[in-house]
Amino acid sequence: MTASAVAGGSTTAPAAAATPAAPAGGSAGSSGAGAAGALGTSTAVAAAATPSSVPATGSTAPLDFIPVTQTLARVAACAAVGKIPEQFDARVVDKHCQQLAALEAKWRQTWLAQAQPFFAAVVPRDVPPTVVYPFGGGDLLTALVVYPNATEITTLSLEPAGDPRSINALAPGELDSMLGDVREKVNHLLHYGHSKTTDMGKLPKSKLPGDLTYALVALEINQFDPVAVRFFRLGPQGEVIYMTGDDIANMPESKTRRSPFANLEIQYVPRGSGSGGPRRTFRHIAANLDDKHMAADPSVLRHLEPKGPVAAITKAASYLLWWNTFSHIREYLLRNMVWMISDSTGIPPDEATAAGFEQIPYGRFDGPFLGGGIRPTEVFRKLWAEKAQPLAFRFGYPDIGNHDHLLITRRLPK
Repeated sequence: MTASAVAGGSTTAPAAAATPAAPAGGSAGSSGAGAAGALGTSTAVAAAATPSSVPATGSTAPLDFIPVTQTLARVAACAAVGKIPEQFDARVVDKHCQQLAALEAKWRQTWLAQAQPFFAAVVPRDVPPTVVYPFGGGDLLTALVVYPNATEITTLSLEPAGDPRSINALAPGELDSMLGDVREKVNHLLHYGHSKTTDMGKLPKSKLPGDLTYALVALEINQFDPVAVRFFRLGPQGEVIYMTGDDIANMPESKTRRSPFANLEIQYVPRGSGSGGPRRTFRHIAANLDDKHMAADPSVLRHLEPKGPVAAITKAASYLLWWNTFSHIREYLLRNMVWMISDSTGIPPDEATAAGFEQIPYGRFDGPFLGGGIRPTEVFRKLWAEKAQPLAFRFGYPDIGNHDHLLITRRLPK
């Protein structure tokens, strides 16, 4: 990509971001009834929309994909921005939005009504506004619910964000089935509190951008409006290098290469504040977080380190933070996080205690949902058996006996 960089993991947007493209007109989804889903693409899709809906190519300025992303948000996330393209049957979109609204209403009644008061009571008011969520691809929603005042959220996972221009390449006859796929995957996220590993593995092969669509769902449910959408890669020192028009013009045809649409940045504002209000930033970074890959390419850690003290979250993370081969990301968290919420896939007690943290368990934990290490299992069982407090909702994985559980890890005062 042409160098248009933000140094050292800074959240400052380039000058070109000062005036985002105006939202397109058209009918909006019902207030508070946002929903949409997962699907993804790892390859560039040829632009099939009008010139005003996609960024111009052949320039060195950072590209803002907000117009076409607003179209995707309107169609897939039932957002209050964007419009339905003429080639699509509006009745299909309206039916999709009605069904998604019903899914969201059930989620609010059965999960959010229990979880939101809990988070309001336990999350410290002075928790850092910068949030890091390893193994959190596709789950901006939980981060926004746990940390509603966050000004910067970064999720990291294997899956690429996906190309928003794919909405323009979708055939009218494919719309109904693709939106059905969206609802199925969102329903799983809302019902179980995490995405299935098999679903996440399918994202790069689908016809709509997976992590991006999930993020738009989360923003709509929480009444946030996207005002700028960019893609980037990380430079050697972790600096953000935004995609430019020249990058699009010179994009390779090979599908075996890493997608230039892997890493995503969305700037968003609370609904009603206007595009000129204080912006918050969401980034998704597609990366393998095991030690081998982190050592070979330290740009991810170099991007994260300058953020300073952070709040953290992880859940349904396949117990990877228990593994010796994920020590770099675990040690980053122990150096930099102040407060963390997780299920049992979080930091094992031995490591947390040695680094100066205390852990507060909720619910019941009799053993890992998936195969885990013997030592962490024993210590976690003891932790829950000795001092667990009640929990009225699921957060990530259940335990081996299908019990709900949750863990707070907080740094002790020195």
